Formats: sequence, C-alpha cells, structure tokens
Amino acid sequence: MKGRILVAASLLAALPVLGQEAPVLTEGQVTEKALVDALTPPAKPVRMRSLRVTRDDDAGGHAAKPASASLLITFETNSAALTSAARRSLDVVREALVSEKLAGFRFAIEGHADPRGTPEGNLALSQARAESVRDYLVSSGKIDTARLEPVGKGDRELMNRANPIAAENRRVTVVNLSK
Repeated sequence: MKGRILVAASLLAALPVLGQEAPVLTEGQVTEKALVDALTPPAKPVRMRSLRVTRDDDAGGHAAKPASASLLITFETNSAALTSAARRSLDVVREALVSEKLAGFRFAIEGHADPRGTPEGNLALSQARAESVRDYLVSSGKIDTARLEPVGKGDRELMNRANPIAAENRRVTVVNLSK
C-alpha cells in the first residue's frame, strides 16, 4: 500500500486483554492528565497492624500488569519517520513524562507493527519506530535517554486480531518499568 498511513494519535488505556477491542481516543482526547493517570503505577497497599486475610494477587489470580498506555502514532508506510500529527501527540507524552508524578520512573517504549511484511522486517521496523519515538521525546533535553528503553515487538502482539492490518496494531506502547 502506497502513501501515508494516517492514524489519529490515540490513547488506549486500561486495556483488559490484548486482542479485545477498546475505545480509541482521537488526537484531541490525548491529554497530559490521561497519560499521567494511565502511566502512574497503582499505590502500594498500606500495611496496618491488624489481623486480616488478604490476597497478594488480583481477583483473577494474575500478577498486576504494569501501568501502560498504547498510542496510535502516525508513520509513513514502511517508515519510522514521525509525521507532524505524531510529533504533536508526542509533545503531550513528553509533558506527561516530565510531570511530578512520572519524573522518577523509567519507561519502555514498545513499537508494534501489523503483520504485513516479513516477521524479521516487522521486528526491525517496530524497533526503529520505538527508537524514533524515544529520540523525539529526548530531543528537547527535558528527558534523560536512560529513562526510555526502546523495544521492538514486531507483529507478535496484535491488539485487533479480527483485523490484523487495523491501525491499532501499528502502535507504540509506553510501559512503566517500575515494579
């Protein structure tokens, strides 16, 4: 497919299970507050001196997932170059990452691709896209490169399995690396 792939920059927060559809927020709905809320780890429970029966895991018996936000970022086809719409969205991400609530954390910048192309090519492209996003976020000098770890995921973690070439499968996910 030739031409630009135009994808509105969007936030998909609190996604319960990969592969399920989630509401897609448009570029104008991505705000610093929404990103800070999505990327702030849950508060650790306060331990009291009392006798209670508690569970260390969530109700489903699974370990808690790290705080994360998936962003649909606009890229040219088969390219890691950011479009102007992507840069505007990443400006909001940058402000969220330097906020008081998130300034002390490290983040993985995970690049994802749809399954068009070879698995090896998609892995390389998703890594290049993650690096492009990381490089843009640190270009202002407000964020130390050591806080952001780019990771290419290729086409292994499709968000929309029903439509493999859907826009939400070409995304960048920001994951808080705190434990």
